[in-house]
Formats: sequence, structure tokens, C-alpha cells
Amino acid sequence: MKLQQLRYIWEVANHNLNVSATAASLYTSQPGISKQIRLLEDELGVEIFTRSGKHLTKVTPIGQEILAVAGNILREVDGIKQLTQEHNSPTSGSLDIATTHTQARYALPKVIEDFIHKYPKVSLHMHQGTPVQISEKAAEGAVDFAIATEALELFSDLIMMPCYRWNRCILVPKEHPLAKLDTVTLADVAEYSIVTYVFGFTGRSKLDEAFADQDLSANVVFTATDADVIKTYVRLGLGIGIVAHMAFDEEVDNDLVAIEAGHLFDSSVTSIGFRKGTYLRGYMYDFITAFAPHLNRDVIDRVMAMPNREERETFFSTLNLPVL
Repeated sequence: MKLQQLRYIWEVANHNLNVSATAASLYTSQPGISKQIRLLEDELGVEIFTRSGKHLTKVTPIGQEILAVAGNILREVDGIKQLTQEHNSPTSGSLDIATTHTQARYALPKVIEDFIHKYPKVSLHMHQGTPVQISEKAAEGAVDFAIATEALELFSDLIMMPCYRWNRCILVPKEHPLAKLDTVTLADVAEYSIVTYVFGFTGRSKLDEAFADQDLSANVVFTATDADVIKTYVRLGLGIGIVAHMAFDEEVDNDLVAIEAGHLFDSSVTSIGFRKGTYLRGYMYDFITAFAPHLNRDVIDRVMAMPNREERETFFSTLNLPVL
């Protein structure tokens, strides 16, 4: 059994059983990968993949178990590489982050700017996507950190640590009737067409839950993943906007009014996470702490040592999270 063979089966499984795509990503040949997988299966005496002709069609039950172990082995090997790189070049390397547009556009710029100044030899890459895409990239090891708000149940294989709480605001043109009310109720909001986030993005579930709890219907006429796009359509008169409060800029958005909505919707929590067993380099600790100052190295190490998610959640429930 060779480490290369384990990497091949792992990569094939994470490329939807597409051997050609796997070969391209690994800069090798398709026949070479197929041959090594066959040799591994022959040595083990089991089929890891079922086939239809020359095509892989499914991972077998025993294949699923083998892949789980192979993934752990590859992560340990990666940890050894990270350890030696930390010893030889503590301030150089790479950092890959997967997150949504809102975090990338509004929460991360200052953190990333400071990080790049502190670690000019670290190559930083940002990947934007849906919570599902983010969790998949993190689980596959394609990124080091996942930063997300919605669908944290998708991140069960990751150690997720809460960073901050945030709420929403309602965006309307200056002369809009809602801008003239002393207190806006959810029933007031329900009277208007709404422009907001796509379901599954940026705390959207909190919005839907609030309307459902009061037996009201949210007339959502347009959705987008990008708060700037939402603001554009509010300006066009398509509806009132409901966005993360951090997405409102008083100088840039001076033609709009932001109505506080903390009394209408429960706050959301943005978390940062990484795979269990990840070797965190010094600059990785620094990035987490810069993004969430309460997550210092001692806290991170303590959380990493906790054996299960329930214990981590109990620990984090005692923390006072900052509010953006």
C-alpha cells in the first residue's frame, strides 16, 4: 500500500468519481490513477469503487470506510508537512479561506489587510460560495478555514468557533413610509415587498423564522447573495431591503435609511472552523485571533482538546461574543 494510492482514491472520491478531472488536478495521467486504484484494490482484496465499463459509478460500503481512514492518514501527513514548514519557515506559507460574500466584503477586509502586512510571505486565497460549498471545501481539505453563519450542521466534521453576533437592518429610500415610523413592527414590514438574501445565506433563516412565529408572510420578491446587489434593487424601488447591518455604509449608502431591526429578528452568529486534527501554524492562530480577539491561542488549544461538539458548545455558551 502506498501513500500515493490513498491520495488517488481520496481525490477521485472528492471529484465525483471523475478520474479525468482528478488526473488534471493532480497533474498526472488518467490511466496511471486507474492502474494504482486497481493495484490497491487487488492488494486489499476488496472493491473500493463499483464500475460500469471503464467508469466508476459508486463508492462501495467498504470503500466508504477505507476512504474515511485514508482521509485521516492524509491529514496526519499534511500535519507533518505543516510542522516542518513551521520549523523551517514560520512566516511563510499559504492560507485558504472559504466564506460567503457578506463576510468577504464587510467583515474580513481589515483583518486581511493587517494579516498581509504582518505576513507578506503568506499567500492568502479566498473562496466564496454557499454554506454547502464552503463546508464541502473545508471537509475535503481544499481550504484551511471555513467562515459561515448559516447551516452550521453541515460543518459537523469541523471544529466551529463562534466569532461575533450580528443583526439586520431594513433599508428603505429616505421618503419611504417606514422611515417615518418611530417603531417598526414585523406586521409593518410584511406590508411591503422584500428584497433580501437567498435562503441559506447570511442568516436568512432567522428572517423566515421571525415571520413564521407571528403567523405572517414575508413577500420576498427578489433574492441575491450580495448585499450590494440587494441595495441596488432597493434603489430601483423593487422593495424594502433586509440585510446584515454591517452591510450598510452611512457614507456610501447616504441615499438610503437603515432602520434597526434587532427587535424584529434574532441575532445570528458567525463562526470560523477547521478540520479536526488540523495542525495550526502560528500565522493561522494569528488570523483567527485577529478575526475574533476572544479566540486567543490558549482558547483555541483548549477547544481543540475537547473530545466532542457538545462540550465545545457548552464552553462557548459561557462567552460574551462581540456584536457587529
